[in-house]
Amino acid sequence: MTDGARPGRLSVVGTPIGHLDDVTLRALATLREADMILAEDTRRTRKLLTHHGISARVRALHAHSTDGVIERCVADLLAGRHLALVTDAGTPLVSDPGSRLVRAAAERGVTIEGIPGPSAVTAALSVCGVPFDEFHFAGFAPRSGGKREAWIDAIAGRPEASVFFESPARLAATLAELAERLASERPVAVCRELTKVHEQVVRGSAAELARAFEAGARGEVTVVVGAGQPSAARAGEAEAEPASLDPRIAELLAQGMSPRDAARNLARELGRPRREIYARVQALAERLRQS
Repeated sequence: MTDGARPGRLSVVGTPIGHLDDVTLRALATLREADMILAEDTRRTRKLLTHHGISARVRALHAHSTDGVIERCVADLLAGRHLALVTDAGTPLVSDPGSRLVRAAAERGVTIEGIPGPSAVTAALSVCGVPFDEFHFAGFAPRSGGKREAWIDAIAGRPEASVFFESPARLAATLAELAERLASERPVAVCRELTKVHEQVVRGSAAELARAFEAGARGEVTVVVGAGQPSAARAGEAEAEPASLDPRIAELLAQGMSPRDAARNLARELGRPRREIYARVQALAERLRQS
């Protein structure tokens, strides 16, 4: 297929997230005509190719590929070859490796084309049954530490819906942490094994779902947090909280707690989501700093 008279081309190809027949005709044609398929996991990609009767050369390209592997791919593209980039499931570069190659190819003037296909993000949004007009994609939840705290706070603080991926082993813990921050009426959906035989969508509050998956979950998991209050309503939350909380908030802050930890402790004392009183804690902490 290689023709030195034409420029090379990098096709970024969306592939099924589960059901092997969820693939476009254009994606199949691209995989058939490519000189080389670059795959995150060659074994999983070969199952897809075999299912659709495609014989093609496959090379591994994943998160741990060296710079030398990237340069070899770019050299092939500059030599006029057509490479197709796929991931294990869904659309490449959406919380998957491949960005280094795309950047390197773009910097060298290589033609890059997108071959749209399945995505767990849009599949989850289509079946979640929770409200959203716009959404934020948050990738995978950090495993621990300050980054995780900040990530969960950001999800809770956004008025728009959020979509993220999570490990089945950490799902219940993440939902429980979200329950401390989210307003109790804010809906959540756990979408598991989308498009596969055991597809499941479970809806409820973060606290309810944390209990539902306390024993663990299996398979690929996508979580949708429904839209929250409009920004105008959130802006008034600090004033909406009763001033009677202020002495206890001041006491916790005087003990050296951060506003985040003070809100968590107070939420546990009152049996309420941290999200509902966090604004009051922040407002008082700011006043104390300025006094």
